[in-house]
Amino acid sequence: MADFTVDKTLYPFAQNYATINGHQMNYVDEGSGDPVVMVHGNPTWSFYYRDIIKALQADFRCIAPDHIGCGYSDKPNDDTYAYTLEQRIADLTTLLDHLNVRENVTLIVHDWGGMIGMGWAVNHVERIKNIVILNTAAFPLPKSKSFPWQLALSRTPIGTVLIRGFNAFSGMAARIGTKQKQLPKNVSQGLTAPYNSWKNRIATLRFVQDIPLKESDSGWDIVNSAAQKLHLFENHPIQIYWGIKDFVFDKHFLAEWKRYLPNADVTEYPNGGHYILEDYSEEIVPRIAKFVKQST
Repeated sequence: MADFTVDKTLYPFAQNYATINGHQMNYVDEGSGDPVVMVHGNPTWSFYYRDIIKALQADFRCIAPDHIGCGYSDKPNDDTYAYTLEQRIADLTTLLDHLNVRENVTLIVHDWGGMIGMGWAVNHVERIKNIVILNTAAFPLPKSKSFPWQLALSRTPIGTVLIRGFNAFSGMAARIGTKQKQLPKNVSQGLTAPYNSWKNRIATLRFVQDIPLKESDSGWDIVNSAAQKLHLFENHPIQIYWGIKDFVFDKHFLAEWKRYLPNADVTEYPNGGHYILEDYSEEIVPRIAKFVKQST
């Protein structure tokens, strides 16, 4: 049973659970029709996609899982769950097979959801109809980009105390993730609500620690393999919406996406932040809805 609450006017969706690798994984499953699969990152959860779900659920089957350790899903300790990219992709694969998601998939990804979602997609190209990319990556750190000091600090013992003890990662993201507007209190609370204790912040820390930066890191081979297969989507309808003021996924990452997917329809927001759906929801959500409907 979840030990947090969110504003149901913002997030009115039923909670569904599947047993994945011995843990309860929550997912939103609203509407019917061709599937729209939304894969969140760190430190968000399915709440981030609430407006897209509302815009599409009348015509499509909207599926938005909470990764293990996130949202309404179980938050196990390290002794019973491997907080690794490999496990994340396996979880998503198991869930989508369980839900019989096998064709005409619109995939929407953000942050870590890019590597998890595309890690699944490159092995199921025949299932993908189109893709929407939001400030994320599915390839190694660009050579032109330095690893942000904030993330480097998060991978130290001090970072562990800050993230798990003081909610520095989720709390800070809610404050600096948008650049065009300050998040309303109920939205900020919704984004951070699942991460309300040392125990419940394990995933926000492990995600940062799992970023593969060199060949010896867990997940390095997966990231490289995915990058080499991105060309398989060159002729798929793809939209990219990008906040340039994201301190991690900035212009250097966007340049890589343009290189890997030169035919993608790219919209840049020079004053947009990491939480691009929050900064420009009134513009982006209708455009995504139109894109998905036109591709049907």
